[in-house]
Amino acid sequence: MKLTAHSDGILLAGGQRFRCALGRSGIVPADAKREGDGASPAGVWTVRRALWRADRLEKPLTALPLQIIASDDGWCDAPADPAYNRPVRLPWPTSHEVMTREDGLYDVVVVLSHNDNPPVTGMGSAIFLHCASEDYKPTEGCVAIARDELVALLKDMSAASTLEIILAASP
Repeated sequence: MKLTAHSDGILLAGGQRFRCALGRSGIVPADAKREGDGASPAGVWTVRRALWRADRLEKPLTALPLQIIASDDGWCDAPADPAYNRPVRLPWPTSHEVMTREDGLYDVVVVLSHNDNPPVTGMGSAIFLHCASEDYKPTEGCVAIARDELVALLKDMSAASTLEIILAASP
């Protein structure tokens, strides 16, 4: 499955259109992406795996590798840390995302290949496809859609799936 997130806040996938939230600073070329800039990186990103909160919803159906988000799961976003842009176990001594967010945005998370092989210090971390807030508030650089829509799309995702983020209006 190919998913395409457009700068006008529309995600196309499987012949369907979905409202999506993007980074608060818009979309930037991937080589211009910087940690903390609030921008979504343009490019085609491989879908690596999915994570979900077993305490909040049933196990999603998907061909992707799937992992439960544990209470001590985090994601390092400190550029100087050797674990930068990698999952970590909490407590963690440097800056990090808490994967068990109270706001529900990480109830389902699709991990993307942005800056992961290997991570380049300061080029952006924790770029995910995740659940949108009810008002589709802009993200810190991720792509976000409604939780139920994300769960439905997972059924058609596999290790061959990609998410393209482009600076263009949807067709």
